[in-house]
Amino acid sequence: MTDCPNAGVPTAGPRNPYLADSGYSIAHGRCDQQDNSPLAGPMGPSEVLDEDDVRYSWLGPGHFGGMISSPYPDGSRVIWSNGREVIAKLDYETLDVLATLPVGDGTVTPVSELETMVDGLDSSHGADAIEHALGLTLRFMMGLDGVYALVDRYNTLFVGRRTHAVAYTESDPTDPASPVVERARWEKPEHIVGSFVGMNMSFDGRLVLTTDHGWVVALDRDFARYDAIQLPGAVEEAAAHCARMEADRGNTAYGWVRTSCCVDDADGIYVSSVDHAHKVVWTGERLSVDPADGAWSAAYRNGAGFGSGTTPSLMGFGSAEDHFVVIGDGDDVVNITLLWRDEIPDDWVGLANAPSRRIAGLGPANMGDPDAVAIQTEQSITVSGYGAMTVNNEPATVPEGFPEQGLRMLVFFLGHDPAYTPHGLHKYEWDPKTRELREAWVNTDVSSPNSVPFVSQASNIVYTCGARDGRWTIEAVDWSTGRSAFHYVLGSSKFNTLGAGVTLDDDGRLLFGTIFGKTRILR
Repeated sequence: MTDCPNAGVPTAGPRNPYLADSGYSIAHGRCDQQDNSPLAGPMGPSEVLDEDDVRYSWLGPGHFGGMISSPYPDGSRVIWSNGREVIAKLDYETLDVLATLPVGDGTVTPVSELETMVDGLDSSHGADAIEHALGLTLRFMMGLDGVYALVDRYNTLFVGRRTHAVAYTESDPTDPASPVVERARWEKPEHIVGSFVGMNMSFDGRLVLTTDHGWVVALDRDFARYDAIQLPGAVEEAAAHCARMEADRGNTAYGWVRTSCCVDDADGIYVSSVDHAHKVVWTGERLSVDPADGAWSAAYRNGAGFGSGTTPSLMGFGSAEDHFVVIGDGDDVVNITLLWRDEIPDDWVGLANAPSRRIAGLGPANMGDPDAVAIQTEQSITVSGYGAMTVNNEPATVPEGFPEQGLRMLVFFLGHDPAYTPHGLHKYEWDPKTRELREAWVNTDVSSPNSVPFVSQASNIVYTCGARDGRWTIEAVDWSTGRSAFHYVLGSSKFNTLGAGVTLDDDGRLLFGTIFGKTRILR
């Protein structure tokens, strides 16, 4: 089976000309949110890396993404990184910190304290480790905002905070080492309810933002004008759902909309609410949920009741390919779910076990165990060509009496502990000839506790952050066969991605956010 009808060569998603001219200018890489690159990445061999093989920069908590700028007049680039405590600008080649700007309450945790926290994760065990991880969760993860960001073609960083959007630039746009400044701030009008959770960009250069209460906003980058619309069902359901989740689970991470959005080059905007996938259309003048403009809403499976935890991804480009939006649904055992993103083919009958005729494929990500009762993922489905892969985020064991809402903490902070290390990657592929989503492979040896995997299409490798024998690793798996290609042993918890993605920079080097900083592999 091939990934695409054109001799198995994946068709690349279009680059948005209003984003920075780089391979990673927006979270998940492009507006399609596929998490892949056409560049070649490292090919191994497996080895234990030492300090000379790795470049690390301490930044503080919450630095999940690293957006690469357009070239400056002298040809240099920077990496913009948005965190909980600071906005940071790093030299592209060295990862040296060029400038920072404190955000939030202005508190910046000293590096010495960050190092002590990391040491605590590596040296503590059992109840002590859980207590330490809980303290880090409460301090750095609760109420986290500004996760999704992008850099436009003028090297302006846009971040969506809970109640506002912010534009950050530099005091001298010709000097990559000049200070970071806040250029402008757009406060969300009162009638747009909820907290911002997602950010993308239309192909005519508007910011696209979503709130956990189901609002979609198209905002000019100079913040002069905006249009906003609520998703179908939001008026009736969103407020009550968000209030119930906050009361039951103690936080707002399970909103009516939980994740970011993706955008196609015709300005279709794809958003998941708690039990429906939606296509909203930006017409160039207004947002529309009218089917006459090509918009739609479709139910997906949601047996667990919490909805999709994955940012939607696009699959298929060009007139010769089938076009889908891909999500992980809300069943106890998550299904990789393909939905027709344009018109449903007239002769499409629909799937017997799907709640909507728009669903084209359902791939249960049971990690090879048809009797599995719970397999969830908090990572966006990784897509390349017609292939779609997800990972297992269920801890291997759970301490007796441990609360359900704390399960993700075990794999996010303590995923290196063999007691909790989950294993499993599961890939499905769409067959355009038979119009079926088929299982491609399962790998139950490799672990990906919390990272967003990333595909090098030239190398045919998917990379992720894993764990082996209590040490954090980079895992490389053959995208076609699912067999482990090689792995790098990194060791310390300072290399834990904590939900960030492993990406390729513009020179094909592995670059990723970690618990308190940024890491590049020099192999």
